[in-house]
Amino acid sequence: MAAEELTAMPTIKPSHGGVRIDHVTTSGTFELDGGCWEVDNNVWVLGDERECLIVDAAHDAEAILSAVAGRKVRAILLTHGHNDHVNVANELKERTGAPVHLHPLGRVVWALTQDGAPDSTLTDGQEFRVGDVTLRVMHTPGHSPGGCSFHVSALHVVFTGDTLFNGGPGATGRSFSNFDQIIESIRTRLLTLPAGTVVLTGHGDHTTVGDEAPHLDEWIARGH
Repeated sequence: MAAEELTAMPTIKPSHGGVRIDHVTTSGTFELDGGCWEVDNNVWVLGDERECLIVDAAHDAEAILSAVAGRKVRAILLTHGHNDHVNVANELKERTGAPVHLHPLGRVVWALTQDGAPDSTLTDGQEFRVGDVTLRVMHTPGHSPGGCSFHVSALHVVFTGDTLFNGGPGATGRSFSNFDQIIESIRTRLLTLPAGTVVLTGHGDHTTVGDEAPHLDEWIARGH
């Protein structure tokens, strides 16, 4: 599918350097524990007219490269290692020359479906600069052990992968997941961000920290 710039969202504003967020929806399958499910994934491209970062590498390299639109890709950042978020990472690396980054605890999941290894690790607090904004890595495990979110304070957004969705936490009923851990990640890392922070998820619609925060106790009572 073609890239869509999020111009309709007033809380996402270009910085002085012209940084924008492009959104691509791709379709494929998620495979784990012997199951296979059809899924639509969100892929995000953060950058200005010269360079960009790719957040997740799902299903369709051509669609993602269409959003890149010839810019220099500085890095491919993976929110976690599930196949539906990484299955074109190696192809994107080959075609852009950009290194693939994954938290080291995510490699056990990556190795279930992918050959080789990511080029570099992500660490909590690590920063990536693109244009005139900084993306900060937040380790938010629970959906998977290496789960990370990426906060861009200048644009008032956080990319949460499958840690936090519009409506609650990501699934934790499969291998390498932990419900108490994802609740702790959401409570202490994501819901502490400003209420107006836009949550850009790995699947489905966006939301805000302020919209999700009042429902924490409901999620805990619901369990996984």
